[in-house]
Amino acid sequence: MDEKELESRLIWCENRYQTLLEVCNAIVSNLEKDLLFRAIAEQIKKVLTFDRTGITLYNPSRDNFTIFVLETSISPLHLKPGMEIPHKGSAVGWVLDHRRYHIRNDLDQERSFIEDDLFFKEGLRTILNLPLMNRGILLGTFNIASKTPYRYSESEIEFLGLVADQIAIAMDNAICYEEVKNLKNRLNEEKLYLQEEIKTEYNFEEIVGRSRELRKVLQSVEQVAPTGSSVLISGETGTGKELIARAIHQLSKRKERALIKVNCAALPAGLIESELFGHEKGAFTGATHKRVGRFELADGGTLFLDEVGDLPQDLQVKLLRVLQEQEFERVGGTQTIKVDVRVIAATNRALSKGVKEGRFRSDLYYRLNVFPILLPALRERAEDIPLLAKYFVNKYMRRIGKRFEGIDQATVDWLVAYSWPGNIRELENIIERAVILSKEPILRVEEDLSVFSPEEREEGRKGLTLEEVERRHILEILMRTRGVIGGSRGAAKILNMHPNTLRSRMDKLGIKRDR
Repeated sequence: MDEKELESRLIWCENRYQTLLEVCNAIVSNLEKDLLFRAIAEQIKKVLTFDRTGITLYNPSRDNFTIFVLETSISPLHLKPGMEIPHKGSAVGWVLDHRRYHIRNDLDQERSFIEDDLFFKEGLRTILNLPLMNRGILLGTFNIASKTPYRYSESEIEFLGLVADQIAIAMDNAICYEEVKNLKNRLNEEKLYLQEEIKTEYNFEEIVGRSRELRKVLQSVEQVAPTGSSVLISGETGTGKELIARAIHQLSKRKERALIKVNCAALPAGLIESELFGHEKGAFTGATHKRVGRFELADGGTLFLDEVGDLPQDLQVKLLRVLQEQEFERVGGTQTIKVDVRVIAATNRALSKGVKEGRFRSDLYYRLNVFPILLPALRERAEDIPLLAKYFVNKYMRRIGKRFEGIDQATVDWLVAYSWPGNIRELENIIERAVILSKEPILRVEEDLSVFSPEEREEGRKGLTLEEVERRHILEILMRTRGVIGGSRGAAKILNMHPNTLRSRMDKLGIKRDR
């Protein structure tokens, strides 16, 4: 080798090692994967020409490779960022199996792998795939290609192998950084969510009652809670569906993680997808930053979908996929996110009827309805009403700062006899107002405290027997007279009955109040 060739060789080596130094500097300066690779590609360009370079990352759970990032001058592209390449039959899969580089020097003569025909259509001729190995684990591949056949020499491949080693270290650091960053973001989002939840008023903090109907529900909760199966809770509005969902979560193996709630009826149709799955920055107008969705927040825990019958049909398809595959993409994103989420759904609608009418997907219905729980209406568990009333009185006495010796018996009788179209939620509201308004040591509830109009209360009486209607009517009059039967302002006078006749009728109807 003459002096000129030696000098040229030294310059070549100096340039490449200078490039390696710049690659190391890029690794130190950039922890974001996108920025990191683009900085590295800029340095490689200074000493080596290419028409396309990029990185694929290996997904062990799916046994495939995802094209992560590309630097290319080729258009149109057939293989783009976000696309997946299977392990079997691919060149990157060969690199995974053999843990060493693979080169095709001329695709016009040799197209052995499934990617090669697409590369050939793009005009590429030389394809080099190098392993990204760190700590004995293959993270993916570093790929470089040229439109020129036999473009890369052994010395250049050796140099690119050194670059690949640095990229592997950098990508491992970037992946770890991203995992920590995502975990931090998730914890922040979860903290904000839980802070919002703390501010929310729940119907009651514990399950109250001893009726046969309630015991049957609680038995179902104990059976299904440890299994991890999907649960569909049905019942009228105000029956405590969220409370039962929380009981299932607290009795499950997921209780250390959060129970995340989404009210499908409370969100505009255009925002539900973003709320469930999150979105990337710039995914739509107003998306100024990346947002973690409720499914990600619930990873390892439970997602409670309240009023799931109101979910738009296009989102029913996406929800079904998450339930089946436990994976999704954020709105505007291409990265597949794997989650481990248990779904508990609730509805006050007859979803089976919605299936027949074509408003709700049958496959989603069967996926949600693995274990159905039907909550009884409050009127179906009348023996629990006195216990619930006492519970709510104690709750609001503490909150408002009042004290009562008990609940008037006429009030209790009326509460038990009332049809409760709003169920437990209505009972709580009435008791709260009564605690605010009552001035006597014995709490009384005025019949007109109901949030429902006389017409709505009359609708609740339909289907009752004549004896039940009579009993309720007498109780309402007794409420107005504060339990007084005789005298000019007593219940007997209003009912146009003799006081003794009214007392006899009350005994027959099981009304115990007497003054």
